[in-house]
Amino acid sequence: MSGPLVVAHRAGNDLSTLRTALDGCADLVEADIHAYRGRLEVRHRKTLGPWWLWDRGEFARRRDAEVFEVEQLLAAAGGDPRLMLDLKGIHPRLAPRLARALAGRPVTICTQHWWMLGAFHDSANLRLVLSAGSRRGLRRLRSRLRRRPVYGVCIHRRLLTPETVSELRQSADAVFTWPVDTVADLADARRLGVDAVIGKDLGVLRP
Repeated sequence: MSGPLVVAHRAGNDLSTLRTALDGCADLVEADIHAYRGRLEVRHRKTLGPWWLWDRGEFARRRDAEVFEVEQLLAAAGGDPRLMLDLKGIHPRLAPRLARALAGRPVTICTQHWWMLGAFHDSANLRLVLSAGSRRGLRRLRSRLRRRPVYGVCIHRRLLTPETVSELRQSADAVFTWPVDTVADLADARRLGVDAVIGKDLGVLRP
């Protein structure tokens, strides 16, 4: 392999960019999954009451936002195993509902709420990735890995050193990192020695 795996950040949150990323050079396509009123919704924005969605101070009316459900995502992917589903929020029924919806489809599951992954441990086709975005999260992850190895870990790039990547790889098959959105970011990720980079610009990640 000439470089790390390329993960198209949030490209699965829109059906048109999903198809573009799958038909292009992405090794994995990330989509954010939320549980809301009995549905599994694909979106990055968080829920603010029944009528509004928001992210980083930007608000959108739910009725005007392009929100679709996991079943539509899976149908659009057409059985392609390159989906990376990032579980958002702490809804107790999110993971069990998604496990049923997947029905054995081979995808990658990622979350910072690691207890959710228990719903998928009986699914041999799934690749489970534990995510950490803070120093406290990284300390907890190291403790967790000493007890139970996993397929992958996903760590914010500012928390990594080459030594940390080598240490994590002793208990994980793959080390992912984000954000990698510029040429300089990619050069730094290569210096770190990670196995996969997550970014929005596929032209930067794999020209």
